[in-house]
Amino acid sequence: MSLDSSPLPCSILLLAGGRGQRMGGQDKGLLEWQGLPLIAHLQRLVRPLTDDLIVSCNRNQQHYAPYADQLVSDDSLDFPGPLAGIRAGLAAARHEHLLILPCDVPHIDAQLLTDLLKTAQQNPLLPVMVRHGEFWEPLICIIPTHLKTEVEQAWQAGERSPRKIFLQLGGVGLECPADDPRLANLNTPHLLHPRSGVSE
Repeated sequence: MSLDSSPLPCSILLLAGGRGQRMGGQDKGLLEWQGLPLIAHLQRLVRPLTDDLIVSCNRNQQHYAPYADQLVSDDSLDFPGPLAGIRAGLAAARHEHLLILPCDVPHIDAQLLTDLLKTAQQNPLLPVMVRHGEFWEPLICIIPTHLKTEVEQAWQAGERSPRKIFLQLGGVGLECPADDPRLANLNTPHLLHPRSGVSE
């Protein structure tokens, strides 16, 4: 799928601004998986879909710059969580919708993105989140950028959960299987390199 054939023009935000606590403080998006940094796998997948690719990062900007059309950072230095990166992405986005993905889900494929875009096209005024089983994935979502005001108001009121905010804004679910392997989150060293330290 290309930008021209996409059912919904959108900016795309790749979240790489976390503290990386489960990775021992390492910058997760730059850790290698199958020979490439995690950020490179997502960038390669989404690059054909947008002319506005945003990466949210709070360090190593020079390493992330080649993967993005623009970089954004949190407006505080204490790693306040993914909602801070989403706020920055909503403020910077050039299109009416923002597709959000975390940097540690390299198994996501084009079909999932197509389904997400089509669902958002059918619900153009509401956030659309992946849902599998009983679980919502608010960091795999599409949100209309006009909702940035409501997101900002929730932030100023002290809310830090994207899931709660998006559901309050009428969030719609894209149903995926409960054990969908495409949603595997490689957020620990063992998941990133399951064979490391194990003799063959």
